[in-house]
Amino acid sequence: MPVHTNKPGYFGKGSVEIGPAAGPGEGPIRRIAISSESLITQPFEGIKTVYDVLEYAARTHGTRRALGWRDIVDIHEEEKEVKKVVGGKEVTEKKKWKYFQLSDYKYINFIELKDAVSEIARGLVEIGVTSDDVFNIFSQTSVNWQLMANACGSISTTIATAYDTLGESGLTHSLNEPECVGLFTNAELLPTLYKVLANTPSIKFVVYDGEPSENLVGDINAVRESIQVFSIDEIRELGKSKPTEPLRARLPKPETMACIMYTSGSTGPPKGVCITHANLVASIGAVYKLLGHHLTYDDTYLAYLPLAHVLEYIVELIMLFVGMTSGYGRVKTLTDASVRQCKGDLAAFQPSIMVGVPAVWETIRKGIVAKVNAGGTVRKSVFNGAMSLKKNGVPVLSQVADSVVLKNVRAATGGRLRITLSGGAALSHETQKFLDTALVMILQGYGMTESCGMCAILPPEMMRYSSVGLPVPSIEIKLLDVKEAGYLSTNKPPQGEVCIRGPSVTKGYYKRPDLNNDETIFTKDGWLRTGDVGQWNEDGTLSLIDRVKNLIKLQGGEYIALERLESTYKACNYVGNICVHATPDAKQPIAIIIPHEVHLRHALQNISGVDSSRSLPELCHDPKVAELVLKECNAIGKKNGFKPMEILQAVILTPEEWTPENGLVTAAQKIQRNKIAKEFAQEIEVCLAPIFPPYLPLPG
Repeated sequence: MPVHTNKPGYFGKGSVEIGPAAGPGEGPIRRIAISSESLITQPFEGIKTVYDVLEYAARTHGTRRALGWRDIVDIHEEEKEVKKVVGGKEVTEKKKWKYFQLSDYKYINFIELKDAVSEIARGLVEIGVTSDDVFNIFSQTSVNWQLMANACGSISTTIATAYDTLGESGLTHSLNEPECVGLFTNAELLPTLYKVLANTPSIKFVVYDGEPSENLVGDINAVRESIQVFSIDEIRELGKSKPTEPLRARLPKPETMACIMYTSGSTGPPKGVCITHANLVASIGAVYKLLGHHLTYDDTYLAYLPLAHVLEYIVELIMLFVGMTSGYGRVKTLTDASVRQCKGDLAAFQPSIMVGVPAVWETIRKGIVAKVNAGGTVRKSVFNGAMSLKKNGVPVLSQVADSVVLKNVRAATGGRLRITLSGGAALSHETQKFLDTALVMILQGYGMTESCGMCAILPPEMMRYSSVGLPVPSIEIKLLDVKEAGYLSTNKPPQGEVCIRGPSVTKGYYKRPDLNNDETIFTKDGWLRTGDVGQWNEDGTLSLIDRVKNLIKLQGGEYIALERLESTYKACNYVGNICVHATPDAKQPIAIIIPHEVHLRHALQNISGVDSSRSLPELCHDPKVAELVLKECNAIGKKNGFKPMEILQAVILTPEEWTPENGLVTAAQKIQRNKIAKEFAQEIEVCLAPIFPPYLPLPG
């Protein structure tokens, strides 16, 4: 039976001004209407630290299921031939693909979770981890990630985060800058760790889960005499026999630094954001005030995003607080197609609540469209008809379309999804609207590591497109004029750079006085300048319309916003990933695009003179293919009201994926704009030459 949790009228005017503008060049301060009198600092009296949250959860939710996971039963290898371009020539390689066979979900309850955290905490104290130390977590998202993080938090030991996709240089930086005394990692990541240990002299303790080879453990032990290696089970066993009393003296205070969370570093070396227990508890309290009535005991949450990313970290803490069951999945095992002899995580766990970044939602949308296209003309017509009926709210027929046709689409995600949140970057209007109709309500949120992941969230009661929602109750917002681009707080509607202040906002970056004393980031009166350009809407919600650093002034003197263009053009079915590029001497932007292979091949079947069965590198070299992609992208641009100077002049197609390993995206999958421009410099130069056609495949 569907759960209905909406409270009509709960949010009143949305957000309200709490006073006039402090001076010229800026707008008035706004807060969410339901907390206009004061900002939220905690969910309840007595909850001041993350450890208090854990204790409250065990006391309140007891033997309810807390965290679930799946064990790997077997790994199936399948060999496939892939074609790629090496040195300008196409070669065929045999590649082995690994598929997991997984167990059913297993669970621990809230009391068992607290006990496990206590055992690990006692074990860490026993081996010599102090409250002055920093302990790194370089691991996949999992139950053990949370156990280690909470164990460190309970003994006032700060954790530092590292994405599990980090290469050697990134890992070295996140271990050396905070002078980490130890780290927790997975057996499969130990080879990467081994390569950097000689250059990370502060590391004394290595804790791992999984089953590494004895040789590798021996090699790590041999790097330095001072290094000790433990499995997480050994740490737990060590802690079990130790008294709990000494832990009382190590409990954190609100001002204790809980976490140094490293940003993904899209503009240079990752920055460590200093996050206190008070910051995290304020963020938990704010979301509870804003969305608590939507988070019920009947709901379940699928956890699969990197816990090194603040969005996943704070959401999991919120679910722990409200007593919702979280089940851990892997990006590689979410769907049935990506596993063998078992169901994918979505079908096995059947979540009702899910959080994703735009790349996830774009993939789901394109997956639905590909499946519909593969079903033939009749199936496609039935699906499109059902979508049209539901979009237009045709009485009776829209319900029939929803329960008969679109029910099958929802079954692919477990059949229980009712609320989802998109964060991390802008989600295109097209994709939000499509998935809202075909699958589930998708709400947008806006946050950054510096705000504990939350600046604004769109509650279901105020559902609308192209808005990131209301200011969270622990943050107040004002807009600062960006005069050169015409974004002014006096505009109607008011526009400007988003500035945030409140108890969930960081006070600074770790060991970066250059940034902490920079008034273009932290102002003297306590505001953090985000670099994002926002706009207040009539209903009190905030929309993001630009990014200050990604504003490019074109030849005609007008500015374009690269990130906004990318989020819209990404809705094109032929686009897998995209980087929009422009220079001050250009009339229009161009785009470097990795095509979405399935959709592209399907479309090319109707294009004369193009063999859609050719390899992807060959298709990327074909001017007719590039012309098709350019035409479709620009059709979407025009549909979204883009001005002539926002329409793409040309596209460059590339078959090569952008990965953290080749340096073209960060560990959080944000594009490395400058590196991509450098990588494709030759093609960009040719592409912008006026004698060339408005599309450019890569040279063969």
